[in-house]
Amino acid sequence: MDQKFSPGTAMAATSTVEISISCRNLLDKDILSKSDPMCVIYHRPRGTNHWVELMRTETIADNLNPDFVAKVTVEYRFEEQQSIRFEVYDVDSPTARLSDQDFLGFVECTVAQIVSAGSSALTLTLNQTVYLPNSSKKASGDKGSGTIILLAEELALLKDEVTFKLGGNSMGSLNFCIFRPKIFYTLSKVNESGNYSVVQRSLSVIGTEPNWAPATISMRSLCNGDRDRGLRIECYQEKMSGSHKSLGYCFTTLNQMVSLGTGGIKLVSSHDGKEVAVVLLVLFCKISQIYTFVDYIQNGTQIHCCYAVDFTSSNGDPSDPGSLHYFSQSANSPNPYEQAIQSVGDIIQDYDATKMFPVFGFGARIPPHGGVSHNFFVTLTESPYCFGIHGVLENYRNCIRQVQLYGPTNFAPVIKHVAELASQNQNGEHYFVLLIITDGVITDMPHTKEAIVNAADLPMSIIIVGVGGADFEAMEELDGDSVRVSFNGREAVRDIVQFVPYRDAFSWMASTVGPGIEGTSHSQPQGDQGFYGGNLNPQLSNATHRMAQVKLAQEVLAEIPEQLTSYMKSKGLFPKPGSSHSRSSTLPP
Repeated sequence: MDQKFSPGTAMAATSTVEISISCRNLLDKDILSKSDPMCVIYHRPRGTNHWVELMRTETIADNLNPDFVAKVTVEYRFEEQQSIRFEVYDVDSPTARLSDQDFLGFVECTVAQIVSAGSSALTLTLNQTVYLPNSSKKASGDKGSGTIILLAEELALLKDEVTFKLGGNSMGSLNFCIFRPKIFYTLSKVNESGNYSVVQRSLSVIGTEPNWAPATISMRSLCNGDRDRGLRIECYQEKMSGSHKSLGYCFTTLNQMVSLGTGGIKLVSSHDGKEVAVVLLVLFCKISQIYTFVDYIQNGTQIHCCYAVDFTSSNGDPSDPGSLHYFSQSANSPNPYEQAIQSVGDIIQDYDATKMFPVFGFGARIPPHGGVSHNFFVTLTESPYCFGIHGVLENYRNCIRQVQLYGPTNFAPVIKHVAELASQNQNGEHYFVLLIITDGVITDMPHTKEAIVNAADLPMSIIIVGVGGADFEAMEELDGDSVRVSFNGREAVRDIVQFVPYRDAFSWMASTVGPGIEGTSHSQPQGDQGFYGGNLNPQLSNATHRMAQVKLAQEVLAEIPEQLTSYMKSKGLFPKPGSSHSRSSTLPP
């Protein structure tokens, strides 16, 4: 990959690598049908000893030999040992919890092993023993049936995507002479070995004249910039048994698809290679530029961070050193709320020219009459805005002394408030990030889901940081990485929620970096150190808090760029060249 030459500097030798995943002969855990496989991918971040979930593939119904469309994209570094782990599950439950699914096996290897296997691909036998990724046990287990096939390809640096729409004529036949056929297609790209990797699988459409929804694929995933690279499109009919019958296939290229316009391609049989009376229609195919997060930021889009702080009584009396809201006399021991505010604010303030941050509170009795509020201004004035992160922290500390912690824990009012701000700024110039810091399980889950579904169509993201030792399992329902949030059958149009559990600096570092932070304590500290301290060495404590804040910021902000660009794309909003020079320093209405 071409990189700028800068004498007197250093640059890591990296390549962006895309890993395709296939499985063969998986175990069949279903009784009346075949397994519905999904692959979960883990990696070990640099400097850590623990596995961290990287992504999940789609679920493929009734298939023991799946070719997953979702690819793993990693930065390949020759000089590092980049461990990666693949777990395969039979999905039986709509929840995102892996414990609710049937485990089919796992493998562990390195990116280097996959890359060095070349076009032949790396084929490994799945281990069948159930194994916890972050257990101290050595990865081992009985090797049973089923293999995983991993193929790596270096990707070119491209900023284009392909949008196309396909249809068909005379496809399929009635099932049992009664039921209309369900037809879907797969689009695959040829590899150096001559084999094909699936890059797109459509949803099934009922009828012999299918008209599939438009699909969009990045240019580098489809053909890595080679518009004459071989592509294969194959059409299938779903059978009543759950298996699939091939209706035929054709070979094409991106250039041919673009030039066809609204033309058709006759398919040939996958059995004897003879032409069949089935026609695949390319209804349209166009190439357009992909705009990145950097494109929007450099051309004027501002990110506004809004804070929401949990003032419920479950946090503990602020005067008690064991409270999550306790203010230590030591400057090196910020409480978990201060840590979260500081770590996210230090990063996101650089994207907001106003440096004015609205701060809301919920779950407290507020002055002057002691009424319970689930959406009040932490400034306790008529404006929620604080100047700079130091202003946010100062007003938070002042508020604690003037309110009474109460309850319950309701998110919906604050989400609706920020959504109203976002609804007034939908021209692409402003994007809102709501950071909710909480210690407990929410009590208005249905209303919160409704608020999230409504907000998903607005320029905003929601980050929930769970502090303290509570069980936050229910919070995972709101993080739509695997299953989109829905309310009354209506699904969120985008995934806008990221949930991160954060107890304190020391346990956070232990969970993300693992053992090795000398002098850290995993139990609740005593005395003035309160809930969030635990190390009597001030220098080491300060260093640990700084490391924890950096890692927390990385975790909670990782999804913001993709969420921002997905909103802009869904609304047809493009960067406005030159607008960065007139970046507004006034607050959005």
